Amino acid sequence: MDQNAEILKNAISGSLKIIEQEREKEIISRRFGLTGNKETLEQIGEMLSITRERVRQLEKAILIRLQISAEEGQITELAAAEKILIRNLTEMGRVAKLSDLADKVYGRTTTASERTGIYFIATFSKSLSVVEENDKYNAAIGIAEYGDSAAIRGRVDEIVKIIKENKAPITIDELDNKLNYEHPDHIKAVASISKLLATLNWSWGLAKWPAVNPKNIRDKIFVILEAKHEPMHFSDIAKEIADSNFKRKNVTIQAIHNELIKDPRFVLIGRGIYALSNWGYKKGTIADIIKSILEKAEEPLSREEIVKQVLRVRKVKETTVLLNLQNKDSFKKIGKNSYTLA
Repeated sequence: MDQNAEILKNAISGSLKIIEQEREKEIISRRFGLTGNKETLEQIGEMLSITRERVRQLEKAILIRLQISAEEGQITELAAAEKILIRNLTEMGRVAKLSDLADKVYGRTTTASERTGIYFIATFSKSLSVVEENDKYNAAIGIAEYGDSAAIRGRVDEIVKIIKENKAPITIDELDNKLNYEHPDHIKAVASISKLLATLNWSWGLAKWPAVNPKNIRDKIFVILEAKHEPMHFSDIAKEIADSNFKRKNVTIQAIHNELIKDPRFVLIGRGIYALSNWGYKKGTIADIIKSILEKAEEPLSREEIVKQVLRVRKVKETTVLLNLQNKDSFKKIGKNSYTLA
């Protein structure tokens, strides 16, 4: 077994030895999922034939006794475990999401019981602070000197507020300019605790924003085009999605092409080449584009100027534009080289 894993295992077993009554050991083990899945107060109450409230009271009393025992140095195995956790937290920004900390300590993707084992140790360690998981926060652990649970949540809320006020995704460096942290990595560590935030391509935003948390194919296409900031063939978009950090990125080229056709945010500007409409590209045939250009100009334009303006919004050959200008029902030639609407 890995040395860190052995030390943590010994700290957990050493802590449980402090609890004298078997029923109380059962409650703690089941509540934290130390030997299996975490169980609710109701589930444990049913098993022990006691009320939910009684289970809660016993859990609180047990953790208080463990905290006192830890402060008095009765859990001899705890110091080595605290040292490992604090060393890793220092490298991660003094605070970290529980799953991130556990994976770093173990050097691999951890199991639920391994993560809850670390959380269990932190709940009564005087050197560590814990943030309980709820709708706003992921379970997290911090160095006690960095702040208690309330202080950590306050830092998270501050970052969320700045991002909301920015109304667009923001990089860690940009957040660093608005905050007073020792290092940008500390901001990243705090931001990762929030369930209201998401990150993609080094930018942070609200989890409900498609730019940082795309949930369907259309949003993923939009993020790819926005990042490239240039028109792309639909097959290249498919490759970019396959190579991305998106969740559920195994989508077919045909599915991507279908979404490009249906969504008004995407404009076909050439053979299989798409751009974003907010870049100034417009839907329609080449003839439609020429009509729009001449209507806006309100005067005849030279053939060269028409071609130049069409090529700004379409990936086509110059000859294609010139052929469309020959449509006498739509366009009228003025002089040798100029055209207006028929």
